[in-house]
Amino acid sequence: MQVTEPKLLIADDDRDFRESLSEVFRRRGFQICLAANGREAVEIVQSSTSLHLALLDVHMPHLSGLQALCEIRRNFVSRLPCILMSAQLDDAIVRQAQELETASVLSKPFTLRDLTSTVEMALLNSYGWGSGTRH
Repeated sequence: MQVTEPKLLIADDDRDFRESLSEVFRRRGFQICLAANGREAVEIVQSSTSLHLALLDVHMPHLSGLQALCEIRRNFVSRLPCILMSAQLDDAIVRQAQELETASVLSKPFTLRDLTSTVEMALLNSYGWGSGTRH
């Protein structure tokens, strides 16, 4: 049986943060797509048939993470699990995230353990994949 490498989209306008997360998840066996803004994230989702999860920063240029997620839900993949990240969370963002059925919302700064466990939980809930059981 062939093991599937989860394909993760990381969208954040902070290049160093985006690349650091990329390295963390590559080491954990993920395939990574990177986007510097919301428009790039939407384009990647539009052109990819095998994304398993998206990490979207809320505050990005061209389209915010919420705007990108809304467009992704409406036009491309209604059920792609998404985790939103923000250093400036408020009730309105959390409410919009819930309306868009996000897997989770993380407040920056977060620990690496919080992030990786949130990603693992989203994969488990969406695909039944736990650590080491991706098929």
